[in-house]
Amino acid sequence: MCRIEGEMEERERRRRRWGLGLKGTALGDNRVEKLKSCIVFPRSRVKLWIIRATTMVLLWTCLVQLTTLRELLGPSVFKGCPSCFSQESATSFLVKSVPPKRVYQNNGYLMVSCNGGLNQMRAAICDMVAIARYLNVTLIVPELDKTSFWADPSEFQDIFDVDHFITSLRDEVRILKELPARLKRRVVLGIVYTMPPISWSDISYYQNQVLPLIRKYKVVHLNRTDARLANNGQPFEIQKLRCRVNFSALKFTPQIEELGKKVIRLLRQKGRFMVLHLRYEMDMLAFSGCNQGCNKEEVEELTRMRYAYPWWKEKIINSELKRRDGLCPLTPEETSLTLRALDIDPSIQVYIAAGEIYGGTRRMATLAAAYPNLVRKETLLEPSELRVFQNHSSQMAALDYLVSLDSDIFVPTYDGNMAKVVEGHRRHLGFKKTILLDRKLLVDLIDQYNGGSFTWNEFSAAVKEAHTERMGNPTKRLVIPDRPKEEDYFYSNPWECLEPSNESETASSI
Repeated sequence: MCRIEGEMEERERRRRRWGLGLKGTALGDNRVEKLKSCIVFPRSRVKLWIIRATTMVLLWTCLVQLTTLRELLGPSVFKGCPSCFSQESATSFLVKSVPPKRVYQNNGYLMVSCNGGLNQMRAAICDMVAIARYLNVTLIVPELDKTSFWADPSEFQDIFDVDHFITSLRDEVRILKELPARLKRRVVLGIVYTMPPISWSDISYYQNQVLPLIRKYKVVHLNRTDARLANNGQPFEIQKLRCRVNFSALKFTPQIEELGKKVIRLLRQKGRFMVLHLRYEMDMLAFSGCNQGCNKEEVEELTRMRYAYPWWKEKIINSELKRRDGLCPLTPEETSLTLRALDIDPSIQVYIAAGEIYGGTRRMATLAAAYPNLVRKETLLEPSELRVFQNHSSQMAALDYLVSLDSDIFVPTYDGNMAKVVEGHRRHLGFKKTILLDRKLLVDLIDQYNGGSFTWNEFSAAVKEAHTERMGNPTKRLVIPDRPKEEDYFYSNPWECLEPSNESETASSI
């Protein structure tokens, strides 16, 4: 274009030389301007692009240098910075805090199949991460139980934020969503060493018995994970890692988190609220054999259900004896008396964290009369909001878990897995008020009160005195040597993770 303009300019000069072109001056001015635009503007654009390219190269170099520096010096150097650079943020231009990968020689791969309900599996996942880390093996994202009573088809990623789980622990253990292709074929063909580890084992069992199997077979599958790592006597680093997984790495999916926040927001709009984990569902009563307050038809129905599940080993159960030993969940009627005796405000919102209460309205009548502000997630949310969670008991339990953590008071009527794990999590959040009911004492006091041996004031005073030190306050786990099933559960009171001053102290023993 510029060459053409130049030739036209030359012809114009010739015309002027011969006296041609009366309007040549104006035409020449226009052509000069066009000629300038051909020369000046491209030159300025080139300069602009050079500046941009140089700036991008410098920024990229700085980003790579910061990433390398962080990998070498560790995350503690950048702890005070509002943002930390990682390889992921460098490539995606997203600034997020990601711990550096832990570099170690991989001894093999560990697959695990969790068993039980949500909180039983949650604790097991924490144990398996700790075991994988100290065996220097790669953990495959745990498989969740789909064959238990609840028959929940949920996968790990349906309940927990799997990417956060993997990334947040990358400085401790390598976690993959699935086995590498070369090893995956072994699973398909069934050529994998499978075993249930021994319950309540310490880390030395896994180092001496399980690790050699992993080195030999490259992949080992643990097909049961509940209560497989001992509560006590473990290295302090293991206890801290179990807490880190439980309180930080295991986040629920954004969908569950958002709906949980909505339930909490709706409750907070009306003031204080208490979560009552009323463990009085049909499966609980059938499994435990507890039928206090049930009619004859209900007792027969519970018995039939107990015999229908062969893996429920205990079939013939003396309900009254079990209740006197404090091994039955409190009934709704007993719970109502207990809450009143503790002077729980009758106007407080009581969120029922449980499935369908066995006996329905008839069994809930006493509690509803004493505490009329009874609510459930089903009454707070629209059916359409819960539809996606229907037939997914673990996802429904996750909602109750979130609400339980945020409540002003948490009261479990039975010391099952949810009660224990929520108790420990609330301790971690600042020893939030958790009333741990002494069921064995309570049923005795309730029977005496109902029999006329106590006045109401005497009954109330006795209940209050018995629970003065059972409000989730700081304490040590009870350690019973050689009887691990009877000692306090790690996840209900992980004191090693709660206060720095506790690190050098030892748990009480009997």
